[in-house]
Amino acid sequence: MPGRRSFEKYHCMLALTVQPGLANSLQLDTVPPPPASDGAVLVRALALGICGTDREIINGDYGWAPPGAQRLILGHESLGRVESAPAGCGFTAGDLVAGIVRRPDPVPCPACAAGEWDMCRNGQYTERGIKQRNGYGSEQFRVEPDFLIKLDPALDTLGVLLEPTSVVAKAWEQIERIGSRAAAWQPRVALVTGAGPVGLLAAFLGLQRGLDVHLYDHNADGPKPILARSLGATYHAKPPKDLSPDIVIECTGADAVVLDVLGIGGSDSIVCLTGVSSGGRSINFDVGSLNRDIVLENRVVFGSVNANRRHYRAAAEALAKADQTWLGGLITRRVPLSRWHEAFDKKDGDIKVVLDFNA
Repeated sequence: MPGRRSFEKYHCMLALTVQPGLANSLQLDTVPPPPASDGAVLVRALALGICGTDREIINGDYGWAPPGAQRLILGHESLGRVESAPAGCGFTAGDLVAGIVRRPDPVPCPACAAGEWDMCRNGQYTERGIKQRNGYGSEQFRVEPDFLIKLDPALDTLGVLLEPTSVVAKAWEQIERIGSRAAAWQPRVALVTGAGPVGLLAAFLGLQRGLDVHLYDHNADGPKPILARSLGATYHAKPPKDLSPDIVIECTGADAVVLDVLGIGGSDSIVCLTGVSSGGRSINFDVGSLNRDIVLENRVVFGSVNANRRHYRAAAEALAKADQTWLGGLITRRVPLSRWHEAFDKKDGDIKVVLDFNA
């Protein structure tokens, strides 16, 4: 029945799907429209940010399909425009929005019950485009109103940076909470390691706090040092010497860099680890000396990942105050959906690659 096939085609959409656990299974598929069970707000995708987690899922290293499905719609760094929403839900057609990634576990654990699902205690959370929930890498997606963030319309396509900004907004919040253990704690100098999108955004939030921010990355030229310096940070292409930062945010996950930052801070310093290491590599170092320094100088080392609603809102506020020209410099490649495979190829000079659903 030709009429039937035409009708079905009209009610399908394009989506990037992958079979978790199977390397190089990413493809652009035609799939049914998002089900109402995904959320009451229907969103038309504008852009999708690509990150290392996506590449790990494509490599077969990570990821889980929704229950009963073989394939997962990829993508967690979303940006879209509301097409329809229930009256009184806080959103209307035309709103510029981004979806939150994580959902609390169904038990829920004490952290999830308090809205702190980024600190889930039992690991039964789910994540859009990563763990047991389809992601935002489709022409349309649905979201629950409580897991959708409204963005300043002036941000336009730069709003795709919300998710990585939320990650460092959480890191800064945790640093400041830990720092408040000492009433006299007044940090002046911050060091960020890694000038990828997370590192540059971490430096950006540090400068918004009035700190003297130093950023270390091995790239001596290209867009990274330019972006760091135009932001107002001091850029180092070699490990900085004689720097005793009050705050360190490690964004590379590189074993040697992680080890270096553990011992670089001064008294009462705080080191936040946000980069995820691959593991499987051993490095010899003096654990006793490191322990002695951490204990005697009241240092803190902690890890931070993901973000909850509060952090997304803080990130949205921070982005709304940012220089849009500088933010635009973070997006080094925009790839149309028709050439989707190019978005996942690493190229020299890449910082943030974005898949453009409107091109």
